[in-house]
Amino acid sequence: MNTMTTDVFRLQANRRNAVAVAVAAIIVSPQALAQSEPRTLEPIEVTADREASSDSVVTEERIEKYQADDLEDVFAGQPDVTVGGSIGIAQKVYVRGVEDPLLNVTIDGATQAGALFHHTGRLAVEPELLKQVEVDAGAGRATSGAGALGGSIRFVTKDPEDLLRPGEQVGALVKLGSFSNTDGYKASTTLFGRLNDQWSTMVSVSQSDHERFDDGGGDEVPGTDAKQQLGFAKLVGQLPGDQTLKLSHEVRTDEGERPQRPQWVVSGFNSLYELDGRRDTTTVNYGIAPEGNPWVDVALTVYYTESEIEQNVEDRWGRYFGFSRNIGGDLRNTSELASHSLTYGVDYREDKVNAGGAADRRAEEESGEILGVYLQDDYQITERLLLSAGVRYDDYHLDDNNDESFSADDVSPNANIAWEVLSGLTLRAGYAEAFRGPSTHDTFKIDRAQNDPDLKGEKAKNREVGFDYVYGNFTLSAEVYRSEIKDAIADPLFGPAIYENIGDLESDGYLIGTTYHIGGLQAGLSYHSNEAELDGDPLTVYEHNLLGNTVGDTWVADLSYRWDRNLEFGWQGRFVENIDNVETSVGTIDKPGYGVHDLFMHWLPTGDEDLRLTLTVKNVGDKQYLDHASNADYQHIAGYDGIVGLPEPGRDVRVGLAMRF
Repeated sequence: MNTMTTDVFRLQANRRNAVAVAVAAIIVSPQALAQSEPRTLEPIEVTADREASSDSVVTEERIEKYQADDLEDVFAGQPDVTVGGSIGIAQKVYVRGVEDPLLNVTIDGATQAGALFHHTGRLAVEPELLKQVEVDAGAGRATSGAGALGGSIRFVTKDPEDLLRPGEQVGALVKLGSFSNTDGYKASTTLFGRLNDQWSTMVSVSQSDHERFDDGGGDEVPGTDAKQQLGFAKLVGQLPGDQTLKLSHEVRTDEGERPQRPQWVVSGFNSLYELDGRRDTTTVNYGIAPEGNPWVDVALTVYYTESEIEQNVEDRWGRYFGFSRNIGGDLRNTSELASHSLTYGVDYREDKVNAGGAADRRAEEESGEILGVYLQDDYQITERLLLSAGVRYDDYHLDDNNDESFSADDVSPNANIAWEVLSGLTLRAGYAEAFRGPSTHDTFKIDRAQNDPDLKGEKAKNREVGFDYVYGNFTLSAEVYRSEIKDAIADPLFGPAIYENIGDLESDGYLIGTTYHIGGLQAGLSYHSNEAELDGDPLTVYEHNLLGNTVGDTWVADLSYRWDRNLEFGWQGRFVENIDNVETSVGTIDKPGYGVHDLFMHWLPTGDEDLRLTLTVKNVGDKQYLDHASNADYQHIAGYDGIVGLPEPGRDVRVGLAMRF
């Protein structure tokens, strides 16, 4: 691949933030520190499999510097990704205003499907384990998986080789962290080693314990305590014949006293009760890519995930359980044929959800199956012109809790083009569709909800145009998009519990981002504007639970400086503009704007990674605010006292100590 072609792919590989990631990699290297004048980024060779190509990437380095403790911390630097809910078990993720149930979300390829309770989040991830997070916004490639109406999120966990040093056979990493706002702590121990030349393994355990946090006004917020535990093990084998095998198992629990509806504040109708969550995921990843054989690059993923939530409403109906199980797999191969890179395969998933009280645990049940077949072709037409086109076919079948059956299938095409019109300047445009048939629903509703007999599948159409520009140490990118999800499925507020096609969801907006670096200094600024509507009405989490939310225009700025190889410090600001007079079905609401500042200092006292000290200050200004991704404030409307989301935590000083043996 020549340099010109490589430059095109370098831009395409991560349209918004990949250049920033590459910049960071250069900055942290001792060689870069030694240079005082700007340098051009080295070409990055990108393989034809664009699964590694994402709209944005959250790196392990960023997660560590800001001592991320939940999903909101993980995505704080992404202007088009918002997280509401304040506490981990209540957090919901929105990409371009679209809620995560409408995305395909995976952990090492294991799909996380199903909703347990519409007043809680459905994703449980331990940031300590993450190597990176890849976000693709909007319907995209055929390889994105089934039901990716609003895009996809891929969480990638660390391997033993990511922790082992060259020539090292065994090691250990002990981390201790304190959190001033919650009088909390977090402790983890990870053991890793090579069993022999072919096999390596790692085991990680962690525990965190947080008391109730104080908001920016200094008031303690009831229902925000949490105790979390994690156990994770992974075995990796490099087998003869260029084969790789990975086996992993993760158990994550979350316990605490929360409001009956955890995404709202405590009130007369929303009392505190025990609420516990758990996720177990077992994943097998197998690959074979014989050297010198361009026809074969096989990847197989098989997974089993169980998620459960239990709430003890002791003074009313007692204990109630919601349970979700996902079993599935994905088998694909990539073949290099002259100027074509063809990825083709099949994926399958079986979902089961059930729920019930103490006497009839899991008495209600729904089950569904999804079979998908896909093909994606990346065609290098010329040195400067790349065409990517694909298609996938999805077949859905659902047996609901009322002994009704639903089947739906459809074909989803996509086409994207990237053209390097000038050296460093790439124009791109794309169109993609995605389909999701009737699927299993919220477990806390299946004992009373039913499906409309005429229920049909949802169809997404996504259009994007944009550009990427790199000049020396400066990068600039922008894109404009329009996404439409026809026949969105939901259980409308105030009506009988019936899932039906309630209308068309539209998400329109644009994103601009720029970065600059010189020596040890790096700066970035990005801006995202979005309108998310259902049949012309703004989306709100109160009325459109599990669909989307309206968020104000968002700015994210960051500045970091590496003093030397042992010391780095930085700042990040997230600023959300106010939205006034949002029309809802029950009245008009406002969403006040806010700005939040975070600081970090990363220090290696001994000059190497054997001892690392990190100081992070979240919400430096002790700002009192309600995140736009949380439930808005309806309390000024008669009859809606207590309908408001949890406020965000005030200032939190986090001190982290990592010791490597």
